[in-house]
Amino acid sequence: MKALDELTFDNRFARLGDAFSTHVLPEPLDEPRLVVASNAAMALLDLDPAVAETPVFAELFSGHKLWAEAEPRAMIYSGHQFGGYTPQLGDGRGLLLGEVYNEAGEHWDLHLKGAGMTPYSRMGDGRAVLRSSIREFLASEALHALGIPSSRALCVIGSSTPVWREKQERGAMVLRLAPSHIRFGHFEYFYYTKKPEQQAELAEHVLNLHYPECREQPEPYLAMFREIVERNAEMIAKWQAYGFCHGVMNTDNMSILGITFDFGPFAFLDDFDAHFICNHSDHEGRYSFSNQVPIGQWNLSALAQALTPFISVDALKEALGLYLPLYQAHYLDLMRRRLGLTTAEDDDQQMVERLLKLMQNSGVDYTLFFRRLGDESAALAVARLRDDFVDMAGFDAWAEQYKERVARDADSSEEQRRERMHAVNPLYILRNYLAQNAITAAESGDYSEVRRLHEVLSRPFEEQAGMEQYAQRPPDWGKHLEISCSS
Repeated sequence: MKALDELTFDNRFARLGDAFSTHVLPEPLDEPRLVVASNAAMALLDLDPAVAETPVFAELFSGHKLWAEAEPRAMIYSGHQFGGYTPQLGDGRGLLLGEVYNEAGEHWDLHLKGAGMTPYSRMGDGRAVLRSSIREFLASEALHALGIPSSRALCVIGSSTPVWREKQERGAMVLRLAPSHIRFGHFEYFYYTKKPEQQAELAEHVLNLHYPECREQPEPYLAMFREIVERNAEMIAKWQAYGFCHGVMNTDNMSILGITFDFGPFAFLDDFDAHFICNHSDHEGRYSFSNQVPIGQWNLSALAQALTPFISVDALKEALGLYLPLYQAHYLDLMRRRLGLTTAEDDDQQMVERLLKLMQNSGVDYTLFFRRLGDESAALAVARLRDDFVDMAGFDAWAEQYKERVARDADSSEEQRRERMHAVNPLYILRNYLAQNAITAAESGDYSEVRRLHEVLSRPFEEQAGMEQYAQRPPDWGKHLEISCSS
């Protein structure tokens, strides 16, 4: 394990130069204090977890100190926001402090969010507030624990710095980790500003560092784009299977690596609702839960347009055509596993769709239904779950189909089935009301609930003694929280 001053930097993105980012120093927060840290994320940097409790830890991740080898840079990019193109965006409150590589040879961006104003802040103050920083920290680590590709979060540092949003709040910083923070919008920026040399340099950078295996293909850029398509199809399939709503799927919020990042007004489904909109600023429902699948394809099409200098239009269209079949295959595979099935049959898609329609019409809790379905035999489980449905006759018909399907599946014991289902069906998810309870306590200076919730969510599939309150259906008020992009 390493101390903080033993990190090894290799700032590869910074070396691309001023056309890609601007040197900016973070603006320190007043009276920094540790809110929460992730031991698992710290292990990615080979850091000893004990360093999180040292004063220098809070100083480093609140802008008061900086490693000599760090090169803080604000990235420039553009993007399509709610369908309209914005010519210049960029890190308006974030800074790429540098890239650290660990003993396994992995490179990790240290990206500090809430670090103050940059040339790309536009009308913003460059700050993040405590509530949004806590939400991003919890979401990053919770998605990772569920097996959903995501950026990671090392820590949240709170402060006494006042920040004005709808009301006065306290400033905070969250340290995010990812192999890269390059977005679809990076490629769009250089494409639409007609800077082919920088566009080519960026493409080479991504290809060489993040998709080196594509170098072996006859058309490396096309191979890279196909891999990006597949990664996004798989990521969004996992979003849909686990009921995760991102909320702001702008192209500047889409990772070139196919990982979830830039958390804003996200939410996990409580009651199943295919039309759920988690961002109260999304008046037309562009980024509703059910729209995430076509929007994923739309965003990949926007990236494809930016890659036309390197790849033929016909080849790009062919690669884009892989998205929906890949999505459907990943999604159905995971839904089969969530239902405890180990084999595939032609009617499985229809069986899943019938179940979701029944859940939609009855307001059934999405997470708890699948968890309870695996608690006991299929016959006993559906008998217990029946009362959750308004259309009992409809559910009975589905339950008969499901029991017959289970009987035809692999020959295994009830205990094996239960273990198999509980390994993919979480008991604990990051419900908005749980996050809000933790935020309310933290805003009063009590960080124990944030830390406890983080620990519970780090083992979402494992029943944890004394944590029953985190596995309950939300109270009515908890289902109607409005979450905005304001942070």
